Amino acid sequence: YFAAMREQTQDENISRVLYPNDSTDTGRELRLKQEYFLVSASIQDIIARHKCRFHNLKNLADKVVIHLNDTHPVLAIPELMRILVDEESMDWEEAWGISCRVFSYTNHTLMSEALETWTVDLMGRLLPRHLDIIFEINEQFLDALRAIGKTDPDLIRRVSIIDEENGRRVRMAWLAVVGSHRVNGVAKIHSDLMKTSIFADFAKIFPDRFTNVTNGVTPRRWIAVANRPLTKFLDKNLGEQDWRLHLDHLAKLNELVDDPKVQAEFAEVKQANKQRLADYIEKELGIKVNPQAMFDVQIKRIHEYKRQALNVMHIIDRYNKILENPDANWQPRVFIFAGKAASAYVAAKRIIRLINDVAKVVNNDKRIRDLIKVVFIPNYSVSLAQIIIPAADLSEQISLAGTEASGTGNMKFALNGALTIGTLDGANVEILEKVGEDNIFIFGNTVEQVETLRREGYDPFVYLEQDSDLRRVIKQVSTGTFSPEEHGRYSNVMHGFGDYYQLAADFRSYIEAQERADKHYSDPAKWRRSALINIANMGYFSSDRSIQDYCKKIWFIDPLSEEELPSENP
Repeated sequence: YFAAMREQTQDENISRVLYPNDSTDTGRELRLKQEYFLVSASIQDIIARHKCRFHNLKNLADKVVIHLNDTHPVLAIPELMRILVDEESMDWEEAWGISCRVFSYTNHTLMSEALETWTVDLMGRLLPRHLDIIFEINEQFLDALRAIGKTDPDLIRRVSIIDEENGRRVRMAWLAVVGSHRVNGVAKIHSDLMKTSIFADFAKIFPDRFTNVTNGVTPRRWIAVANRPLTKFLDKNLGEQDWRLHLDHLAKLNELVDDPKVQAEFAEVKQANKQRLADYIEKELGIKVNPQAMFDVQIKRIHEYKRQALNVMHIIDRYNKILENPDANWQPRVFIFAGKAASAYVAAKRIIRLINDVAKVVNNDKRIRDLIKVVFIPNYSVSLAQIIIPAADLSEQISLAGTEASGTGNMKFALNGALTIGTLDGANVEILEKVGEDNIFIFGNTVEQVETLRREGYDPFVYLEQDSDLRRVIKQVSTGTFSPEEHGRYSNVMHGFGDYYQLAADFRSYIEAQERADKHYSDPAKWRRSALINIANMGYFSSDRSIQDYCKKIWFIDPLSEEELPSENP
């Protein structure tokens, strides 16, 4: 009885714990079970539906596309091969040919440490047949390379799906590239870097396999649902409602950006959204914020590469300078954060705590006179984002150049009339191209400069020695200025300042960009014009365009004709 109950509990865990902490062996095993459970259910359903309609699997690749969104569903490749070979008795070569035509893969990260791998031991214990299939795929792939003269041992080692040097691990991204007919990144800079960094060898082996599809967001949710005042504004001033389905029609707004009446109407839209968010913050958190202040917003997953810590460093620097020069013409700001950290990500959780510690000190310092308010809104969700994004004046997109694949928050903010402060990373690069350098605040090192610093031996203490403001900020954090009840809470910030994501290198450039944003915001007409230009030029970043790109470049499917559309009353 107890054995049966234990087995039932283990089975139920697959769906009961949907985000396991994978820092433990038990957590990793549960995650692998989850991935296989979802993949297997999907593949079996696809096969069953296809056989019901076509009675055989010979034409599977002509009728079915399976898109692998990052590495988590890549077990679909050996699972499809298992079904075709083991259950359908198909010849391996035929099955592999079908499988490669069926699968395509989107990569979402350039950071090698974030690319999913599984130990051979764990996969062999849970999924022995799938491991056999992966070994066979790898052997045939490497044999094919050798057959065309690519026999360099270093190349073979680098492209092998099985990493033999780090405890024998299955590299799921490698399996996805080998087993797919198309591989795409999600922003132009990301797709270019993908071919010169993590997949450089594969890009030479399969030069026609790699492409780009820049992400997009849906205006139906991120304007029509999230921002009713802006929806009414657009309907009135564009004289149409077609922008919901044809976002490029927003370009007509470019003709109106200098119209004082239109600017005034937009100001009312933004103010209504800011008041809504201010009311939410006061009701839920008991913090009263000034809706006339600039709303400076960073809402996204908490991660070191997204550099919420750099944002906090600017807040502390601004706090210091207001105390030093309280009578200067300071632009009041409300700094708003939201986001979640992975369950085992200790560093990210410390960043959340630091944000709240700084908020506690700054928000209760009467000398600041509400020139700064810091708010961390808990339990981040899409529903919460729909309240925050329409209210934002300044959108923080400050990841280290070369680390953010694309981002979609940057698009949502700009679509709602926020100006971006950001690095030349991800889709920021394409947003800059669309809105122009006068309507965005770009700062920091480029991808090439970041790599040069790393290659030459990046030393953050060089920047600490040169910049007294930076040095003061780091010292305050590390000595307990913002954690008076526990002075040593952040003591290792100074002593262990490895700074892999180069906060020190970009600090001064970031501060200068924030000063430009202050100056721009001090001229309401100029700021509103820039906000309207951002909205008007976001047409390219529609999810409709993105899906059309997938259809044309990757899935090779055409829209149904009128005759092919299903009738309303089948």
